Amino acid sequence: MSDLFYLYDDVEDTKTRFVSFMAEATRFDLAITTSNRFYGKKLVINIQNGRSAIIGKDDLEEEGYLEFAYNLNEQEAEELKSFLETVI
Repeated sequence: MSDLFYLYDDVEDTKTRFVSFMAEATRFDLAITTSNRFYGKKLVINIQNGRSAIIGKDDLEEEGYLEFAYNLNEQEAEELKSFLETVI
């Protein structure tokens, strides 16, 4: 393993918010991490299924993005989007 070629190896202090809420269609358990690394976007991790995405306001407007990133149906994605619009 001494031949590893690192693209980067940084340590950074981040802020993570853990939030759980029940929507009409499903329950969401999220970890939302703010970092300098993502150009103003946030790392949003769905703790239930381990799926994650780097999300900014532009991503919330992209049709089908949340459905694809988190393997959600249209109703679930709309509920998640409604929440994320308040924190992103």
